[in-house]
Order: sequence, then structure tokens, then C-alpha cells
Amino acid sequence: MQRRTALLALALVAPLAACASAEAGPPTLTWYINPDSGGQARIAAECSEESDGAYRLDVALLPRDAPGQREQLVRRLAANDTSIDLMSIDPPFVPEFSNAGFLAEIPDDVAQTVTQDVAEGAVAAATYGDELVVVPFWANTQLLWYRKSVAEAAGLDMSQPVTWDQIIDAAEQQDVTVAVQGTRAESLTVWVNALVESAGGHILENPDEEDPQAVTPSLDSDAGRTAAQIMSDLAASGVGGPQLSNADEDINASMFEGDSAGFMVNWPFVWQRANAGVESGSLDQSVVDDYGWAQYPQAVEGEQSRPPIGGVTLGVSAFSENPDLAFEAAQCIVQPEKQAAYYLSDGNPPGSLVAFDDPEVQEAFPMADLIRESLQNAAPRPQTPFYNEVSTSVQRTWHSPRSVSPDSTPASGDTLITDVLQGRALL
Repeated sequence: MQRRTALLALALVAPLAACASAEAGPPTLTWYINPDSGGQARIAAECSEESDGAYRLDVALLPRDAPGQREQLVRRLAANDTSIDLMSIDPPFVPEFSNAGFLAEIPDDVAQTVTQDVAEGAVAAATYGDELVVVPFWANTQLLWYRKSVAEAAGLDMSQPVTWDQIIDAAEQQDVTVAVQGTRAESLTVWVNALVESAGGHILENPDEEDPQAVTPSLDSDAGRTAAQIMSDLAASGVGGPQLSNADEDINASMFEGDSAGFMVNWPFVWQRANAGVESGSLDQSVVDDYGWAQYPQAVEGEQSRPPIGGVTLGVSAFSENPDLAFEAAQCIVQPEKQAAYYLSDGNPPGSLVAFDDPEVQEAFPMADLIRESLQNAAPRPQTPFYNEVSTSVQRTWHSPRSVSPDSTPASGDTLITDVLQGRALL
């Protein structure tokens, strides 16, 4: 009787075990993504299929804004959450994640593969402490946008690099605006950093320093004073417009569509936005036909400008139960052909230099070659684990643009950064 009972139990368990094994399938990797137009989810599905059953890549949506994305990821990773395998990370937060031990170490062969034919700016944004700590994915940079009719009337040769002084003077002469991001937000830090870097300096002298007490700001320098002079001149001339202290990227894009538009520094989304306006009937085609684009303005005549670098990098969690598969998936995600398709569907430029050669990309984005060149020259924001404190200090001391003075603002910025990092001041 006991033997029959055991055989019956075995007969019942065996099919259940076989069924469970069949249902388990390949490991599921979860990729936490920033909101987009669906391109990352499509890439995840493509990589799942191309893995030939090695893994299934699912996506989980992060909050819309970058600080919210950082907060959610940090909370989960601080708790050693194993549900995160891959994550899309805004470049300024990369050093913090690396310093906290949240990122799996990238194998040498993977690092070599994912940096081949990748823009220098994108690689720099994925590097901390002279090591690649995340995988470069899509990148972004700002261009100098201008109205062709205005530049021609002002006698500017836009096929050659122009300086901030030249476009401010041209805007005054033609009674038009220079749209910049002057609001007290991350976009202001982006502008200040680009000005300082273009003038040959840095916001921090030693951004890799892991001890906040030892971090040395370097705004109070010739480069910092040059940056402050440019900002002061722009504000004093009035060409920034009445909304200068509150202007963000969207406000500037809207201003550039108006009758008083002359020049603007902004991300490439303004091109898709303008063409969408034509399609909807809210913007005349003649306005878009007047759009021109050029290299980011020089802070010092004859010196290469260092435009901003943005975009998204891919981090593999140190707590992933399948890090090898996660790195395999990351290599699939950043394939040039996938980045080109993502650019076309979602408007996010590739970090891959090869992806810009795609014929459809060249047709859809006539400024593609300039974006590629700009990504090669782009400079990341300070690669420091204390980026939030540094950026907020810059925003406090360099806002509003009308209050900026080369005689005092750079020194004030250095003082606040130091006081905050050494615990003598709160933000």
C-alpha cells in the first residue's frame, strides 16, 4: 500500500515539475528606462528575440524627470534590490552610482566593444576615475541655432565658428533675441559648464575626488570670469528677452519660432518640434526654412567650443543575478543600427558615430553631421559623486543671469560649493 502511494505521488509530481520547468523559460532581465516614445521597449523586444532564448528583456518605466529617476534607482539599489538588471542613467549621476558601488564592473572585452566608433563626448560621460563604468547609449549635444535671414543681414559667415560676443552684437544690431536657458534649474548649470569649459576651465579642479572635504572648485579663474562676462553681457544687452531668468529649453524653442528670433543654443529636439508645428498648421513652412545650425559659440575667439553633452548611459546593477546576460543585452541595445532606428523613431541622437551614416538619418536630420562633430567636442558636466550639491550651488550663485558679475560670481560659486561640501552650509 505504501509503495502504491509513493508511486502515485511520484506520478503526480513529475508532470508538475516538467510543466514548471517548461514555464520557467529563459531568465528575465529588467531594464529600468526613462520615458520615451516607445523606442527602448522596441529595442528590448528585438534583443530578446535576437538572444535566441538566452534571456528575455523587459522594461520598467522610471519617473519623467531626471531627479525623480535618480531617486527611485538610488532607493532600490541602496536596498540591494536584485530586480534591477539594467538601468538608463543620466550622465551627471554616473559618478555617484559608481562611487556608491551600485554598478557592476564592465569586463574589458565589453568595454572595448561598446566604445568602438563612439563619440568622445559620450565615452567621457560614461567614464569615472579613468574607467568606463557604464555603457554609452544615446547621446545629445547643443547646437547654435540661427535664423539665416538674421545672420545674413548681420554679415555673419555661419560656415565659420562664431563667438558669443559676435552673436550678442549681431542680435543687438538686428533687434532680435539670443535664446539661452537662464532659469534656475539644471539647464543653467549646463550653460555655465559649457561656457567655462569653452573658455578652457572646469567647474571642479578634481572631480574624481571621493572625499567631499578635498573637492576643489575652480570657477574663480580666468575661464570662470570669461563665462561670467559673457552671461553678464548677454543679460545687460537685453537680447536674452524679458523672460531670461525663467527661460528653459521649451520656452526658448517657442521663442525661436517667433518674429523676434535671431539665435539660440538648444538641443536638437527643436528641429522635430518645428517640423511637427508645420504638419499641425501652427507654424509656417517659411519659418522652418529660415532655420540654420552651427557649432556651439566660442567663448574665446579661435578656441574650440565645448558644447554640452547629454543623453542616457546604460548601467548594469551590481546586484543583478545575471550580470553576464545584462552586459550581453547592453551590447545588443547599443548596436549602431538600433541607435539609428531609435534616432528616427524617438529623436534621440546616437552615441555611435557609425549610426549617423544611416541614409534615413541623413535625410531626416540634415544637421546630423554637425551633431556628430559636436559630440566629439562636447564636455561633460563635473564627473563627481557630489554632483547634486555642486549643480545646486552653481544654480544658487549664477542666478539670475542679470545679477552675474565676473568680479564676484565665480568666487561666490566656489565659496558656496566648498561650504556645502564641507558641511558649513545647507542648500
